[in-house]
Amino acid sequence: METYETKLVSFSSEEAIKSVQNEEVIAFPTETVFGFGALASSLLAYRRLVEIKHRPPLKPFTLMGGNKFNFSHYAYLNQNIIRLINTYVPGPLTLILKAKENLPYPMTLNGETIGIRISGDEKLRNFIDQVGCPLLVPSCNISSEPPLISSSQAYAKFKGLLPYIIEGEATSDVPSTIIDCSKLDDVKLIRQGEIPFESIKELWR
Repeated sequence: METYETKLVSFSSEEAIKSVQNEEVIAFPTETVFGFGALASSLLAYRRLVEIKHRPPLKPFTLMGGNKFNFSHYAYLNQNIIRLINTYVPGPLTLILKAKENLPYPMTLNGETIGIRISGDEKLRNFIDQVGCPLLVPSCNISSEPPLISSSQAYAKFKGLLPYIIEGEATSDVPSTIIDCSKLDDVKLIRQGEIPFESIKELWR
C-alpha cells in the first residue's frame, strides 16, 4: 500500500482536486458521516479504495454526483423515482437503481444495479463538479468498523494512507437512508437512515 504525507486542506484545494483526478483516494465531510472519495471511472482508484477500506472486492460502492449530475445517464427511471429525486435529492438518500448498460466497471462491478447519492453539502457538490466526474463515496472507515465523523478522526486513522483529508466535521452521525428501486415497480428499504421510509412510501404510487 502506498504511503503519503497526509495534508489537511479545504474543499477549494486545487491539490486535492488534482489528486482525485490522478486516481488517488481522499476523505471529506458529508452531511451524514465522513466519506472517502475516489474517481468513479477509474479501476486504479477503485482498487485503492478497496485496499484502504479492507472491503470485499465484489461489494459495490455508492456513486456520488455533483450539481450537474444527470441520473438518466446512469440509470433507468420512472415517475415514482423522479418524484423521490425531486423531493429528497440532494440529501441523505441513496437510491439503488437499474443501471444503464456499458458503465465503467467500478460503478456497477458488471452488475445490473447502481447506487447513487447526491450530497446535501453544497461545498462537496461543488468539489465533485470541479473534479469533473462522479466519485465512489463509501463511509470513511475500515469495513465493519464504526464510520468516522471528523477530519481529526480520519487523520488519526488514515494518516499516511491518504494524500489529502478535507477539514471539517459531518453534521450528523446518522448515515443516509438506502432504498432499492431497481425493480422499477416497487421500493424496498435497505437501511433506515435520516429519511423515514414511511415518508418515502407515501410518494410511491
